[in-house]
Amino acid sequence: MKAVILAGGRGTRISEESQSRPKPMVEIGGRPILWHIMKIYANAGITDFTILLGYKGYMIKEYFVNYFMHMSDLTIDLASDTICTVNSKSEPWTVTLLDTGENTMTGGRLLRAKEHIGDEDFSFTYGDGVTDLNVSRVIESHRNSGSIATVTAVQPPPRYGTLDFDGSGVRFQEKPQGGAGWVNGGFFVASPSVLDYIDGDETVFEQSPLQRLASDGQLSAYRHDGFWRGMDTLWDKVYLNELWDNDKAPWRIWHD
Repeated sequence: MKAVILAGGRGTRISEESQSRPKPMVEIGGRPILWHIMKIYANAGITDFTILLGYKGYMIKEYFVNYFMHMSDLTIDLASDTICTVNSKSEPWTVTLLDTGENTMTGGRLLRAKEHIGDEDFSFTYGDGVTDLNVSRVIESHRNSGSIATVTAVQPPPRYGTLDFDGSGVRFQEKPQGGAGWVNGGFFVASPSVLDYIDGDETVFEQSPLQRLASDGQLSAYRHDGFWRGMDTLWDKVYLNELWDNDKAPWRIWHD
């Protein structure tokens, strides 16, 4: 199965970072969040990736063009101008990088990738969220549902703590899990016929296509009760880096 990753948005809510690079290239633990997402998929045996580029997409291209060199130990002979690989730590991935337009909406990006998606079910997600999700279970749920598309439903913690009142007393609960209800957490699995619900570049996948799929009875959901976090703001970046730096990152489900 292929994994398609939407990596073309501007990331305006984390403008402190996205002014200089696309949001999927914002780093957690010294690696782009895009790399972390790909590791989540690779843990489920998915190593064929199509990344849909837009805003500053050339930076993602440059990252993968130089990936082997960055992930390897090298011996450089300056006299002969030769480079030898001493120890490679590269990934066994196939990565297709598609420029899908700087201003194309999420649905339009998927539609532009039609010929690369092919005729089989595929996974796709956004380039800014990490999770301890077992992707294999989403795939199994999708195949059992018989629907065109399956979305992973998650319960992110609310941005603020809550106040509970009891008479004249008050109790504070800091950011209880699930306070925001179930939301679209990405990590979709879909049949190629999902592209029939997309009209063109201006189509926002989360609007008309998902609504029409739901009304047609062709959208199912896999409920994930575990960890999920989108990197929407600078605070999210700081929080995710703190988890990683303290070896408490729940999404690190792979074995190095």
